[in-house]
Amino acid sequence: MRTFDEHRSVLEASQQQLPDAVEAAARVLVDAYLAGGKAILFGNGGSMSDALHIEGELVNRFSVDRPGVAAVALASAASLTATANDYSYEDAFARMFVAHHRPGDVAVGFSTSGNSKNVVAALLQARALGAGTIAFTGAGGGRCAEFADVLLAVPSRHTPRIQELHITIGHVLCDIVEKAIVGRS
Repeated sequence: MRTFDEHRSVLEASQQQLPDAVEAAARVLVDAYLAGGKAILFGNGGSMSDALHIEGELVNRFSVDRPGVAAVALASAASLTATANDYSYEDAFARMFVAHHRPGDVAVGFSTSGNSKNVVAALLQARALGAGTIAFTGAGGGRCAEFADVLLAVPSRHTPRIQELHITIGHVLCDIVEKAIVGRS
């Protein structure tokens, strides 16, 4: 099937291009967790679902029983709609990030284009607060690349393939974090 062939092609390109970035993102997350910080994840639509998915893997468990690690996905319908109504949708994640942020936290933004204005604004705000920043994007990274300490730019411009690899990379990061926290090999 064509979809499987496309997925395989993007996976293989990602395996070639992203190992260093994945390792760097893992270091940012592990360092934050070992220092008592948390991951604050955000994105729109399917990317919000990806943020929620990774939050669940971190807070609950990935592959072994272990204490949860702190993570929050900025997905509250009340907060999002209140901010969009009172300010703008572009400000929503940045305002929510400020409310949840504590020193040592890491911002993790998901945007397949890399140009979602509210994701870019949140990464910019996170950087202004001294938080580490990780951006999951598609090819090139878009504007998110400007504000990401670590850019995980899947080498594709096709949203479904990008999102499939975002979850795969998210799972790799969860596995690395879990190994570092629990100490398993």
